[in-house]
Amino acid sequence: MAGSGASDDEVIFEMAQFIRVYKSGRVERFFGSDPVPASTDAATGIASKDRAVSPDVAVRLYLPPPAKETEANGGSRKKLPILVYFHGGGFCLHTAFNFVFHAYLTSLAARARAIVVSVEYRLAPEHPLPAAYDDSWRALVWVASHATGSGEEPWLTDHGDFSRLCVGGDSAGANIAHHMAMRAGAEPLPHGARISGVALVHPYFLGADRVTSEETDPALVENVVTMWRVVCPGTSGVDDPWINPLVAGAPGLEGLACARVLVCLAEKDVCRDRGRAYAEELRASGWAGEVEVLEVNGQGHCFHLVDFACADAVAQDDAIARFVNL
Repeated sequence: MAGSGASDDEVIFEMAQFIRVYKSGRVERFFGSDPVPASTDAATGIASKDRAVSPDVAVRLYLPPPAKETEANGGSRKKLPILVYFHGGGFCLHTAFNFVFHAYLTSLAARARAIVVSVEYRLAPEHPLPAAYDDSWRALVWVASHATGSGEEPWLTDHGDFSRLCVGGDSAGANIAHHMAMRAGAEPLPHGARISGVALVHPYFLGADRVTSEETDPALVENVVTMWRVVCPGTSGVDDPWINPLVAGAPGLEGLACARVLVCLAEKDVCRDRGRAYAEELRASGWAGEVEVLEVNGQGHCFHLVDFACADAVAQDDAIARFVNL
């Protein structure tokens, strides 16, 4: 029995300074798990609050303050676009309520003058995939349930413009956003709600055939491949359609249920070429929408979360802001 205990303490995955996963199922997270409270930001006036969607799913909403300008017809306030945002972290790190995403989405909501709904989904490996996809869909359906002007959340019913309902995210969150738009094509959202756009920021996709950007850091890629097998233990591998939407046998991209897609890439990101290939395949798929690609030079994966006030992050967020406001 002593030997069994030693085996249970075997580390099956570790990302230094971020996470350690043991064979026994025990998980140690060293970054991104500490929440900060919802608040009103003094600098921007962005208000935030938390709502429980189900016992397993919650959201943090961000609402810009009333605009000084009003519509000409009677001075009524314009409604705001809605961005349902899925945070990154390899499906196993972060909370939507931590200081990184709280600060970033406060800034993005202010820049875009949009309602942002940040989704708190269950993390792997305690809750292996597809739990994160199912939780994210539940949150998206909850948002869509307000599309007729009724529902439990007044920020959405009173201020949300459901003709401009977008989904988006970074890294694994961008992967989730893609799958939410694909699911919406097969399983329509309630009350006639439709996704107008999908914003994919440095999307986390993999594949068996190596691409050039992955050769810049093979050790990191191997780590990410190992992480994928840990968060999705039932996977068929890196050509599983969950992680490789371009593999033969994956649902056709022409089924993507939106009219516009923005793909944000970073030059030094190992995921760059996967994101570029996704955009190219989407254009060639017969899908009827429009694809925009923005690539930032000299930056790495999710650089904007390190310093979202730097010039490159501002340029990327400006592109997202324009996108959600169309």
